[in-house]
Amino acid sequence: MDSTSVLRPIAPVQSSRDIELVSFDEIISEPVNVRSKLRLIAIMVGLNLAMFIVALDQTIVATSIPTITHDLKSSSGYVWIGGAYLLSSAASGPIWSKLSDIFGRKPILLAADALFFASSAFCAKAGSMKVLIIGRTFQGVAGGGLIPLYMITVSDLFSIRTRSLHIGIMELVWVIAGGLGPVLGGVFTERLSWRWNFWINLPISGATFILLFLFLDVHNPRTPFLDGLKAIDWFGSLSIIGLVLMLLLGLEFGGTTVPWNSPRVICLIVFGVLMSIAFIYSEKRLAQYPLMPLKLFTNQSNAASLLLTLWHGMIYIGGEYYLPLYFQSVKGSSPLTSGLLIMPITTTEAITGILAGLIIHRTGRYLEIIYIGVTLMTIGNGLYILLSPSSTLAEIIIFQIIAGIGAGFLFQAPLIALQALVSQDDTATATATFSFVRSLATSLGVVFGGVIFQNSMDMHVPPLSSPPINLPSNVTDLLTKGGAAANVMLSNTIVDTVQRGAVRGAYAWSMRNMWIFYTGISALAVLSSAFIKRHHLRSDHVETKTGIRKRGEAM
Repeated sequence: MDSTSVLRPIAPVQSSRDIELVSFDEIISEPVNVRSKLRLIAIMVGLNLAMFIVALDQTIVATSIPTITHDLKSSSGYVWIGGAYLLSSAASGPIWSKLSDIFGRKPILLAADALFFASSAFCAKAGSMKVLIIGRTFQGVAGGGLIPLYMITVSDLFSIRTRSLHIGIMELVWVIAGGLGPVLGGVFTERLSWRWNFWINLPISGATFILLFLFLDVHNPRTPFLDGLKAIDWFGSLSIIGLVLMLLLGLEFGGTTVPWNSPRVICLIVFGVLMSIAFIYSEKRLAQYPLMPLKLFTNQSNAASLLLTLWHGMIYIGGEYYLPLYFQSVKGSSPLTSGLLIMPITTTEAITGILAGLIIHRTGRYLEIIYIGVTLMTIGNGLYILLSPSSTLAEIIIFQIIAGIGAGFLFQAPLIALQALVSQDDTATATATFSFVRSLATSLGVVFGGVIFQNSMDMHVPPLSSPPINLPSNVTDLLTKGGAAANVMLSNTIVDTVQRGAVRGAYAWSMRNMWIFYTGISALAVLSSAFIKRHHLRSDHVETKTGIRKRGEAM
């Protein structure tokens, strides 16, 4: 293994076990001892188990939320059970990544996994919606660390040509877990309890901790704790947390909890924007070890890759998160059935995700994959606009497959395009930025989708109380003012066929507006892809060393 480094650790460089780690590139290219093979396989199993539980928790609650909100007596829970997780995940990602640069990958990975374990148990025991949302927030904080740390560790271990294959495997695990989530959530909710959505995390995250503790052996700078604390970009960390939380909370409250022109919404959005200015100033002028060096955005292709990641993240999560809402509210499906109905898109994403990794690994070509992906993703989301109460099962499956192929091709290709244009020493920073943008995008996707949906319901439902529909006021009250998502099964309880059809039509019409929004965002993804440049993918591997570096040195 090449060992070239511009890093300057503050303590002597030494392996955590005085045993040189053999990279997967070497295992593939030449014979090595069985012990090294088993050790690296154990590392990858541990990392992929971490990805499995993080992906599972993004979707496992989707089919359970109506039951959870009913049991905990909170109609506001639909968006917040998912939103708290995604918001905290987006805000915390860059901080975890920088901590791993300072203290090393292994201790920070183990800390994130331990937090995920503890917060899952906290959620499983929650007796109120407030307690559950607090637990989901800490779950998101932990997940926000596990996602980028997986990709950073893989980038440390493999050449860019080889890592595309393993990131493809990660995407396969991610999408499989995302696809199993709604099904498992439906099974647990109907047969056991929704609390098993969280209990299931404990043995998986426990196995992850054991495998990584025993076998992961990447560069360990052994940075003294106090020196590490001084190196943290505290102002940048606080400003990025404020940016994400205030901006997204303002967008979430607007038009649902309070009017758009309310002081609360205006202040949250305005101060969120101001936090973005503070973050940029901190990264450019104040931080000795910035979370996100701004030079990364000066390259046109890098900026386009990150923009594509933003659009893609908003779109794919919208489909996975809100299609179960369509199945339950418009088609009258049970939680378990809606979990099965979402499988065409998640299965397709899994297959195309691993296929994209194989193609990039074998050919080194990623631009063609990006072009195909954005085109099919736009077509598929455009077809969602046609979904109605009368849509057939064949239409639902075909639309999901088209959208799933497009989204599946775009999980890793933008990351490879980004990493291709940075040095190995800049790869961790680029990867952390990519993960932050994707996490922010998934939060935005859920929030924007929920806002558009609920505001559309508030517009469409009140007129239904008049002839010829004559919906009673107790029904219209449940479907407006933020309550529509928490009452998706309401139409099944309406005896009158005309009124039941009107309610299901209102859900379909409101979701149609949401699909129009996602299709427009997908068109922006097509535009962004035009600015991404082709670059040769290297096959050689350079070891990455962590530790504190001086300002101006490669990150």
